[in-house]
Amino acid sequence: MLREVISNDLITILIVICITILTIVKFSYSKRFNAFSLVVINTNYLKIYFRDHKYLDNFNVLLFLNQIINIIIFTFLIYKTFTDYTVFDYVVFLKIILAFFVFIIAKVLLDVLVGWLFEITPIIKSYIFQKFNFKNFIGIVLIPINILITFTIKPSETVVYGFITLLLLINFIGFLSTFKNYQKLLISNTFYFILYLCALEIGPYIILYKLFN
Repeated sequence: MLREVISNDLITILIVICITILTIVKFSYSKRFNAFSLVVINTNYLKIYFRDHKYLDNFNVLLFLNQIINIIIFTFLIYKTFTDYTVFDYVVFLKIILAFFVFIIAKVLLDVLVGWLFEITPIIKSYIFQKFNFKNFIGIVLIPINILITFTIKPSETVVYGFITLLLLINFIGFLSTFKNYQKLLISNTFYFILYLCALEIGPYIILYKLFN
C-alpha cells in the first residue's frame, strides 16, 4: 500500500513538473506556442521555424523535456495495466527511463547516418525536425491522458488501447505531412523508402513491444 502511494506521489510530482513546463512555455513564447498548437492541422509552423534554424532553442528543449517525462509516465502506466503489477518497482521505472533514452538516441543517430550515407543530410534534418515537433505535440497531449489514467478513470486494456490509437493517429498525421513535403523524392526511391520505414521506423517499435512482453 505504501509503495502504491509512493508510486502515485512520484507520478503526481512528474505531472506537476510537466504542467509547470507547459505554463512557462505558454507565457514565455505565447505567439510561437499558439502556432505550434496547430501543428497537426497546419504545417506552416514547421516551415517557418525550420527555415529559421530553431532546432534546439529553449522552446524546443522545454517541450522535449515535457515529452520525455510524459512518455515515461505513460509507458509506466501501460506496464501497470498489462502486468500483474502490485507494488511500485523502482527498477522497472528506471529501466523504462533507460530504454527510452537509448531508443531516442539510437533513432536520431541512425537517421543522421542514413542522411550521410545517401547524401541527403538537409532532407534528414528537416525530417528529424518534423518528427521532433510532432513528438513534442504528443507530449502535450499526454498530460491530460496521464492525469485521467492516474486520478480519474480506472485504467483497462480497452482504455489504454484507445489512447495509444489516438497517439498513433497523431504520429501518422506527422508521417503524412513529411510524405507530402517529399512526395516526388520518396516515390522515385520507393524501395529505399519502404526499407527505411521497416528498418528504422516500424522495426524499433516492434522490438520495444517484444521487450515489454
